[in-house]
Amino acid sequence: MRYQRFKIHLCVCLLGSILFLNCKNRSKELTENWTPLFNGIDLSDWIIKIKGHPLGENYKNTFIVEDGVLKVNYKAYDSFNNTFGHIYFKTPFSNYKFRMQYRFTGEQLKGGEDWATRNSGIMVHCEDPGQIGLNQDFPVSIEVQLLGGLNSGHRSTGNLCTPGTHVVINDSLFTPHCTNSSSETYNGDQWVAVEIEVRNDSIIKHFINGKKVLTYFKPQIGGPVDYNYDYWKSMEGTALKAGYIALQSESHPVEFKNIYLLEL
Repeated sequence: MRYQRFKIHLCVCLLGSILFLNCKNRSKELTENWTPLFNGIDLSDWIIKIKGHPLGENYKNTFIVEDGVLKVNYKAYDSFNNTFGHIYFKTPFSNYKFRMQYRFTGEQLKGGEDWATRNSGIMVHCEDPGQIGLNQDFPVSIEVQLLGGLNSGHRSTGNLCTPGTHVVINDSLFTPHCTNSSSETYNGDQWVAVEIEVRNDSIIKHFINGKKVLTYFKPQIGGPVDYNYDYWKSMEGTALKAGYIALQSESHPVEFKNIYLLEL
């Protein structure tokens, strides 16, 4: 009898603990002030820069909004012709969490690079879009690379690429251009949730579908650039403490939705 009472007491305690933790997590979710960056209606608060075209020109309607989704759209294109594009949120940030969902659709535009098939990215700690050169390919930034599966083999997403930047991994300066995350492969046109935690110039974490897949430290200026070389060379080693957030167009149609930011 005593043993049965003990079991009942233990079950009650465990159930109470589970309910407490669930309530605590739910309370945290309700108190966190996630701010929508995309209104689902138009491109208000976003700045477009496409290679070869002036700041603010949405060349051939590359970026459009349909059914509450921000889409990279190539219907008016005949060929990609290296027209790499980025759409920047108007405000820079330093300490925050950023989250959204993305998916790749359709076929890659003719003229896109092989590596750009089912390839896009989120650029964080970006340089000011107003300083981007007319024919500059990519902003100096930290890229959270988004890749879709190719229906054979492993292809991770939430990777790291570093246009004009370096980071620290395993206590060493990491200078290769890209490194893969530990994520699964996502084939087809399924929606994938991505979240990024950015802590000034100290640490950045990538999450895919709620699972942490990559962590690195001390983002800083360094490495090859394709515009304003002398300036960026003089800044090499400077910590990246803040910057703009941008989404890429790299020749494959891609869609973004539920774009939110939580300042920390």
